Amino acid sequence: MSDSLKIAGPPALGTDVSVSLRRLVFIRWVAVAGQAAAVVFAGIVMGFRLPIWPVMAVIATSAVLNIATSLSRHGAARLGDREASLYLGYDMIQLGLLLYLTGGLQNPFAILMLAPVTVAATILSLKSVIGLSALTVVAISLLAVFHLPLPWYEPAPEPSLLYVLGVWTALTLGALFVAYYVWIVAAEARRMRDAFAATQLALAREQRMSAVGGLAAAAAHQLGSPLATIAVIAKELVRDLPKTSPHAEDAALLLSQSERCRDILADLAQHRETEGPQLMPFSALVEVAGEPYRAAAAQGGVTVIQTNAAARGPGGEPVPEPMVPPGAEIMHGLGNLIQNATQFAVREATITVSWSDDSAAIDIVDDGPGFPQQVLARIGEPYLSGRTFETESHMGLGIFIAQTLLERTGARLSFANLAEGGAQIVVEWRRGVLEGTEPVSPLSLEIEA
Repeated sequence: MSDSLKIAGPPALGTDVSVSLRRLVFIRWVAVAGQAAAVVFAGIVMGFRLPIWPVMAVIATSAVLNIATSLSRHGAARLGDREASLYLGYDMIQLGLLLYLTGGLQNPFAILMLAPVTVAATILSLKSVIGLSALTVVAISLLAVFHLPLPWYEPAPEPSLLYVLGVWTALTLGALFVAYYVWIVAAEARRMRDAFAATQLALAREQRMSAVGGLAAAAAHQLGSPLATIAVIAKELVRDLPKTSPHAEDAALLLSQSERCRDILADLAQHRETEGPQLMPFSALVEVAGEPYRAAAAQGGVTVIQTNAAARGPGGEPVPEPMVPPGAEIMHGLGNLIQNATQFAVREATITVSWSDDSAAIDIVDDGPGFPQQVLARIGEPYLSGRTFETESHMGLGIFIAQTLLERTGARLSFANLAEGGAQIVVEWRRGVLEGTEPVSPLSLEIEA
């Protein structure tokens, strides 16, 4: 029924990469400082026999390249996916050269081969991460075979082939696992960030639409006085100009148009009084939220039926209907849910609005295929869609946006499939929270039966 049935990432997820150059430069400076400190400590303090000049030349090359990068480009510049991949690829090769000069995989610092690929998995696209992971595996494999002796007080014992194979296996699997795991976590964070951004945009759009009516009414109020002056002058011109004057017709037209403007401004003022920050019946709010989608549903042969059900009081009298403010969150959230119901319904979608002394609820049911069981528990996550194709307007964000906005108002949503077929969404509030007499809090979500 909803946009929440199949995992569907955003278009070209991870390919629209923008990485801060300043951050990459800082990371490389940290690496250069650490490498230089390790060489000084091992060669001078510990007295190991290091090829000091070749090693320092490799480290100095990174430092010079960092300085050149900082001078040639503004520090606030951002790199695309390809540039950032080349940047991290160089760091991988530089680290491999250092390990080649200092014992290869026998060097305990060989574990640092995982660092560039970890950074890449955090910020780059999947294609770039795969490329850098492959480069890491190739570098580790070469270092297992080709390297200078490990610096030691005396010639270090040659490790067994089994030990070298074990280290190679550990580093290779570690690089692949870390790259995959970090990329999955980072991709999920990016999806959630994008989804919340889309939610904020939807809410801002709804709030702007609500504000337009107020601005128009305010403009009508401000324009009333100058328009009245124009009307008075136009009447005087019509009265004083002779019928044979060439300007008589223009004066009559000016008067008629000023009266038309006055009528329009009067309608706007009335619109402000009726649709301003006034309370409206709960059932009317639901009907207004779903109104934009009824016509499209009718064209597709789907009937949308709304029924209202009030609980009975101790004396059998119906409980008064809640009066609620038409907030942007509720309007947009309910609109998304009703739209999904009408899109997936075969013949009919029903909306049942009910209320009691303690709670208020909306039950949205359609006779469509329902939710696939394997993803029913995940409904509401971003980028889950049941559509056979994805477009910008069907990104699996509808249910996520609706749930996020409605939960901000204190609502609790539940999703289910009906035994006779079709899907059901129930939205519930504590009555006081819906009416604005109680604050929205975690306790507000504990709806009393």
